[in-house]
Amino acid sequence: MFESIKNLEEICRRCLSSEPLTLEQAKWLGKSLDDFLNHRCTSLRDAFGLRTPRGGVPWWLEQAMRVRDAALRELAETLGTDGTLTSRAREIAVMSVRYASTRWRFDQDHEVMPDRYKGTVNEFLWRAFKSGAPMPISERRLRSLLA
Repeated sequence: MFESIKNLEEICRRCLSSEPLTLEQAKWLGKSLDDFLNHRCTSLRDAFGLRTPRGGVPWWLEQAMRVRDAALRELAETLGTDGTLTSRAREIAVMSVRYASTRWRFDQDHEVMPDRYKGTVNEFLWRAFKSGAPMPISERRLRSLLA
C-alpha cells in the first residue's frame, strides 16, 4: 500500500509542477484507472491499491500516525536517556497537553512551523500535532511507542 501512496504522491508532484510522468508512472496510473473504469475494481481506492484491511485504520491515518510517532520519538531523544521510559513518556504527555491547551490553538492554522520553534521542544510537538493523527496521546500509548 505504501508503494501506491509513494506513486500517487510523486505523480501528484509532477503534475502540479508540469513535469512529465516517467513511463513507469504513466503505465501504473493508466492500469489503475483502466481497472476502475472497466469495473475490475469497485472503487478508486481499490484500483490504486489503497484498500484498508477490515478493522484496520485508513492509509492516510496510518501515514499520519507514523509522522506523529517519529516526531514524538525524536522529542524523547532530545530529553536524553537519563530518565526511565515511563518518566519520559509522562513528561511528553504533560508537554503535549500543555501545548494543546496553549500554543496549538494558534499554531494549527500555520502551514509551516513557526521559525522560533526550530531546535526547541515545540518543533517536535508542532510536527506531531500537525501530522493529522490524534494528539495528545496517553502516557500508556507513549510508553509503548518509545519502547
